[in-house]
Amino acid sequence: MISRVALKPITPGERGSRGYHDPFGHGAAVWDYTRWTSEEIEIGFPAAELVPSWTARTPPGSWLEVELRGRTADGRRTRWYVMGRWAETCADIHRTSLPGQGDEDGDVAVDTLLARRPLLAFQMRITLYGVGASVGSVSVMASAPPGPVRSTPPGKASGVELAVPPLSQRVHAGHYPQWDGGGGSWCSPSSVTMVLGFWGRGPSAAELAWVEPADPCPAVDHAARDTYDHSYQGCGNWPFGVAYAGRYGLTGFVTRLRSLAELECFVAAGIPVITSQSFREHELPGAGYSTTGHIMVVAGFTAQGDVIANDPATEGVRRIYPRAAFENVWLRAAGSGGIVYVLHPPEVPLPESDGNW
Repeated sequence: MISRVALKPITPGERGSRGYHDPFGHGAAVWDYTRWTSEEIEIGFPAAELVPSWTARTPPGSWLEVELRGRTADGRRTRWYVMGRWAETCADIHRTSLPGQGDEDGDVAVDTLLARRPLLAFQMRITLYGVGASVGSVSVMASAPPGPVRSTPPGKASGVELAVPPLSQRVHAGHYPQWDGGGGSWCSPSSVTMVLGFWGRGPSAAELAWVEPADPCPAVDHAARDTYDHSYQGCGNWPFGVAYAGRYGLTGFVTRLRSLAELECFVAAGIPVITSQSFREHELPGAGYSTTGHIMVVAGFTAQGDVIANDPATEGVRRIYPRAAFENVWLRAAGSGGIVYVLHPPEVPLPESDGNW
């Protein structure tokens, strides 16, 4: 079972000041803050995982912190877990997830709250530090452990291919190794940049001026730098990818989908979808590699219902993957359990849903 809740627009309430020590180089400082806390949201089933996502603007001199807490079946509230400290740049703090929060109720694995006791409800808290920060959208995806993968027949997006520009992470190998070891690991920033390009959005030439002039696609380097999670030491933090796209006028969220039939609803509505999966080479014919976790863009489906993916780890990027094989490696519990980022302009409506998005 999966549910995504889009929360009400934020009106900050509590105000104060607080010290924060940035362990990655900025030292200690005292920040004025405003804080918003959501009402308690009933999930509707016992949830094992929560993943938040947000879009926000944090001009110089500001940043934000996102927290979640849950309510267990015995009516007890958990502690507040920090789900991310976010800033557009690292001028004031370094954006980061926060390890080491585990207790009897749960733990945080980079971007996911893992409940040790099933949660029936949750609250979100966002604290805006400094001056000028604003939040555009917030949502939380709650899910129970996925069941067996059931293949779905070709659906409404058969024969539809969206013109998502193909971008390769491979051409960035060795670039700026201080961010996740360089471009060989930049599947998420490459995929987010592809979707931004599809919607005609992205950083300006002035924003890209710091990238080496010979770089084949400076926007990918920019996305890697500005989604990098300094604790996780990677660029694959799911909510950070959504927040980065929000800087350029898109709204979006992280959720889990339950089938390729659901994903087809987005493609049929003109919205490409970023997926997360893991597999061994033989499990996804045509990939030519194995991975413990990889991000790509589903841009369409063949007339027979196979997946057309812009896979940034492959030569030429565009790939056609057999439907059943792709559905299995994406949905199974040993992978991401169907995780996706959905990014779109606010004026482009989402397809109809039963509450899963």
